[in-house]
Amino acid sequence: MRDDVAAWFARRTWQPAPWSAADLAEAKAGRTVSVVLPALNEEATVGHVVAAVRPLAAPVGPGLPPLVDEILVIDGGSRDATPRRAAAAGARVVDRAAALPGVPLREGKGEVLWRSLAATRGDLLVFLDADLVDVEPGVVTGLLGPLLRAHGVHLVKGFYRRPLRLETAELGTGGGRVTELVARPLLARFAPELAGVVQPLGGEYAATRDLLESVPMAGGYGVEIGLLLDTLRTRGLDALAQVDLGVRKHRHRTLLDLGVTAAQVLATVLARAGVDARPHPVELVQYTQHTGRWTPASHHVTVEDRPPMRTLRAQGRRGTIEA
Repeated sequence: MRDDVAAWFARRTWQPAPWSAADLAEAKAGRTVSVVLPALNEEATVGHVVAAVRPLAAPVGPGLPPLVDEILVIDGGSRDATPRRAAAAGARVVDRAAALPGVPLREGKGEVLWRSLAATRGDLLVFLDADLVDVEPGVVTGLLGPLLRAHGVHLVKGFYRRPLRLETAELGTGGGRVTELVARPLLARFAPELAGVVQPLGGEYAATRDLLESVPMAGGYGVEIGLLLDTLRTRGLDALAQVDLGVRKHRHRTLLDLGVTAAQVLATVLARAGVDARPHPVELVQYTQHTGRWTPASHHVTVEDRPPMRTLRAQGRRGTIEA
């Protein structure tokens, strides 16, 4: 490992997270915290994730304020009971279109996260995937710790052991296949300074609004690695930190789903490396077998960034908002 990477890992990695909710509530110093769950058809899990965060939205000790000031579920167009169950669990639910009315929608996770910036008010934002299983409040306190207790940190990535969940079994490791097969080799080639980041694609992270509104937001599942690369480019390596969150279980995704994710991650990294800056979608052809015959299916992979939210707001003040 490079000396600079090893030094960063030792200085900016906490395993395990040492902070309590009371510790961090004292350190807020007037800052506000928004917890954001992007959700699409997650009726089975979204309520449990919201319920895990809810205790932090109440005073966390005698004379102490809540650690979390708002919990937002931003719905990405669910066709199930996700919005209803999120609201019943205590979250404020906003549809992605309502977050930025008048701005035409695009598909993908990156679009939903970008719009969440317009729907929240927190100085610090914590992002949690809505498909988490067995989540606890400690995931939020862990991610907020470096932002509130360490100097100069703007982005905190969570990392964890991620079991590979199969139809009838759960293996001790093996989850995060796109990370190991796509993201890590790409970072080794184009951003070796980030070799110390354990989970570059993890959906559990926290950041300052100042950072989030100053950088573009990549489309689709390229959003996390795009944010990582843009933070390194604009703020430097010491603006990054990471925290061990223990074990995290997510809903199982098929290999075909992961293929689309991999294509979006690849497109985002190549665009930021200046290798491929084409703004139009890339067609990914995949194959499935039914009754002994192979059938092709095409997916348009989103590669276009959204502009920094700060830029969009400036355009709005000038009456020149661009889709």
